[in-house]
Amino acid sequence: MTRLISARGLLTRGSSSKTDKIDAVLLARYGCLAQPKAWTPPAERLIQLQALLARLDDLESDLRREQNRYEQACVRGCSGAMKHSFVTSIRALKAPCKRLQQAIAEHFAAHEDLQADLQRRQTIPAVGPKTAMRMLALLQSRPFETARQVAAFLGLVPIERQSGRSVRGRPRLSKAGNPRLRAALYRAAVVATKLNPDIRAQQQRLLARGKAKMATLGAAMRKLVHICFGVLKSKGGYRLPIAHQT
Repeated sequence: MTRLISARGLLTRGSSSKTDKIDAVLLARYGCLAQPKAWTPPAERLIQLQALLARLDDLESDLRREQNRYEQACVRGCSGAMKHSFVTSIRALKAPCKRLQQAIAEHFAAHEDLQADLQRRQTIPAVGPKTAMRMLALLQSRPFETARQVAAFLGLVPIERQSGRSVRGRPRLSKAGNPRLRAALYRAAVVATKLNPDIRAQQQRLLARGKAKMATLGAAMRKLVHICFGVLKSKGGYRLPIAHQT
């Protein structure tokens, strides 16, 4: 496949069929036309960190579901045998969670650059260890050039829905990103509107302009992403805005 393929040729050579071979040809044509940047795999230490975090997420999700089932069973009334079954299952899930948490701590301790970046991220008010670790794994594993790119990758950029005069939907977040990281950022944003002066001031400005509270939380999530990206690029900790310094 050469670069001589024109955009017009790409558009006119349509096909009503869809097979792996046709898809491969179309992707090859797109690559020749768009010339996207070559993908660079993350460093091994980041791949290992992502795997550890993903496994911990899975086990903690299983643990929460089992705990919820146990609580519901207790409310409805359950036998001693059922309670014993739940307690045994919950203990069996807590043990590997603790081992993974220890493995993650040891992984950071073994890599000084990761440990330093984690500590810098935790200087951001409302960003706890879990959110800091997940943002670190994301930001260091992909070549983001701007904070807006990160926000778009996580699905935090408002998407407009408009067609002619009849369709004018409210802008909504695209929700295209990692749902677990988005959930962590949402929880952090709720706390940040109370503890982070930078984000609290932003929310007050948006509320004064008539924005809905949920819209201000979406803006707070984007702001947290921008701050995390800035901390990564500057190699320094979070600095309180001058207006809020005492």
